[in-house]
Amino acid sequence: MVSALYAVLAALLLIKFSFDVVRLRMSYRVAYGDGGFSELQSAIRIHGNAVEYIPIGVILLLFMEMNGAETWMVHLCGLLLIAGRLMHYYGFHHRLFRWRRSAMSATYISLLLMVLANLWYVPWELVFSLR
Repeated sequence: MVSALYAVLAALLLIKFSFDVVRLRMSYRVAYGDGGFSELQSAIRIHGNAVEYIPIGVILLLFMEMNGAETWMVHLCGLLLIAGRLMHYYGFHHRLFRWRRSAMSATYISLLLMVLANLWYVPWELVFSLR
């Protein structure tokens, strides 16, 4: 399954972002919240934003593939999702609003394409069967 590749890449991103938060919490000796440290605030938001978008993206990607979407479509949507999250990380980390805007566009486009593909490829005859 092609979607497994993107699920693994997404999981690695989440792990990296989580480790960044933990590393900074230990460095600043902050157990809860952000302690007022801007670097920790950024790391928390980068991780939080990824947690908000990656799970639904991976689920939609998996369903899209299971419903019979073309392999190139799965790759396109998976690449857009991962690229969007990487661009968001870079833009947020370096305070580059253009990168963040492009990242959110890539993320939203990937999610919208996956929603449309799932609606197109869903086996409607099974959805409405009375058996």
